[in-house]
Amino acid sequence: MSSEPSLERPASPMTPPPENSTLSIVSLVSGILGWFLLPFIGAIAAIITGHMAKAEIRDSMGSLGGDGLATAGLVLGYVQIVFCIIPICVIFILALMGPSIGNVFSNIIINI
Repeated sequence: MSSEPSLERPASPMTPPPENSTLSIVSLVSGILGWFLLPFIGAIAAIITGHMAKAEIRDSMGSLGGDGLATAGLVLGYVQIVFCIIPICVIFILALMGPSIGNVFSNIIINI
């Protein structure tokens, strides 16, 4: 037997990863549903539950995980809202410009 100390480390207990916040999972699922089944409603749900999940995770002091899931739900929700609002704004602007655009085309046709 040698008198050298052993280089083996004592076995350390594995700490399990923190449990995901339920709200973060709901946020991600709502964000996905907002793109496929429930446009706008799913996006609103994803945004609300995503912010609630972030607050819950922050207040848990490390005992809850799922911050990435909540962020993904928030991104999906906000992008869906933007994609819903842009066409509405374009339609509104075109409706306001309709009479003036019609006059321009009428003048072009008359002058031809």
